[in-house]
Amino acid sequence: MTDFIYLASQSPRRRQLLEQIGVRHEMLLADPDEDTEALEAERAGERPEDYVARVTRAKLGAARARWTARGLAPAPILCADTTVALGRRILGKPADAADAQRTLSKLSGHTHRVITAVAVAHGAFEAIAVNVSKVHMASVAADEIATYVASGEPFGKAGAYAIQSAAAAWISRIEGSYSAIMGLPLYETAELLRQAGLRFPAASA
Repeated sequence: MTDFIYLASQSPRRRQLLEQIGVRHEMLLADPDEDTEALEAERAGERPEDYVARVTRAKLGAARARWTARGLAPAPILCADTTVALGRRILGKPADAADAQRTLSKLSGHTHRVITAVAVAHGAFEAIAVNVSKVHMASVAADEIATYVASGEPFGKAGAYAIQSAAAAWISRIEGSYSAIMGLPLYETAELLRQAGLRFPAASA
């Protein structure tokens, strides 16, 4: 049994969510020469759910190699990936302001899926879980979208928004996991960490 994990993610939201359920973690971030963006490259015809699972497995493989190379102490390694899908179209992190405006305009007035995969490895144990939540965004005026884009909030976010940001005012309904929409499905995460042998406060509740 261990009492901490390695988090292979730069997301402050994932750190916050792990802290919420009492999971102690250390960062296991990429070296400067690692091409982490290449892991997120899309493949033609790939279903969004398959894309997220593949990318998360690739991130986990890279993190395990990093852990081995650094000679770190044994502990579970956690990776995750989130994307937004409108039908079969993947709406990833916006490249620039114009891309963010286009993305949010597509989501406006429609229901989209937020797909988050979480993977955990520890010794011989390795498992992945995928959460799919549905989010309905009300119709949003172009000037409101422009103001949101100008705030800088969309950048680095799948689908060009964060549900815990001002964009929450546009979300009329969700079906699924709020924490997964933020970037880490806590129920699935806790289950995987228990299976990996982690001790943390929520596990004994």
